[in-house]
Amino acid sequence: MSTIKISDLLIFENENFIALNKPPGLLSIPDREGKEISLKVLLKEKYGNIFTVHRLDRDTSGIILFAKNEETHKHFSLQFEERKTEKIYTGLVLGSPHDKKGTIKAPIAEHPVKRGLMTIHRQGKESITDYEVQEEFGTFTWMKFRIHTGRTHQIRIHMKEIGHPLACDELYGDNKPILLSSLKSRFKLSKNEEEERPVLKRLALHAFQLKLSDNQGVIHELEAPLPKDLRALLQQLRKWKK
Repeated sequence: MSTIKISDLLIFENENFIALNKPPGLLSIPDREGKEISLKVLLKEKYGNIFTVHRLDRDTSGIILFAKNEETHKHFSLQFEERKTEKIYTGLVLGSPHDKKGTIKAPIAEHPVKRGLMTIHRQGKESITDYEVQEEFGTFTWMKFRIHTGRTHQIRIHMKEIGHPLACDELYGDNKPILLSSLKSRFKLSKNEEEERPVLKRLALHAFQLKLSDNQGVIHELEAPLPKDLRALLQQLRKWKK
């Protein structure tokens, strides 16, 4: 992971902030142990001072924003807090939701026993997710989400709540990789392969679009193209659609 070049991930940059397309598997900010490389550490090496505005789960890819000074950090943090940003995600869920679009309002709290896990709890923080079906593949559905609140694991837990967890979700789903053999009826391993390589084995979630206004009131509509693994997955799903 240390071969990551910030320039390869760049979506937008000016003197006040930087937006990147985070690859899956990379931490947004250092974890407690601080042994692993994170996006923030890479940015610090390049820019010196850097401020976290929001974060993405390790396995979620997509758009992430960092401020270059305290004033911008304060401005964006407030905007996120006051729900003035527009955050759009895309992802693959198990099964096919009955309602093709809807809004999930279910308060989220930390799990009372399991550390690092969130749960739906009436005394939790207000959490709102809009969802809309984009493409159906039978066993899986490609979805679009807009989150109005920014709770930890929000989309993951809300989709689990309506019975359609995200594909390959190790915490709230079945944690199973997506295999070509499950999509293609007459699948055969090639002679030199002992076991099948998964089409996808990380959380099928991508932070796709972010709309916000900067300190000068300029509106930025930023977009992170889908990474290679999700593009390949969609290609296979479309090809073998039952």
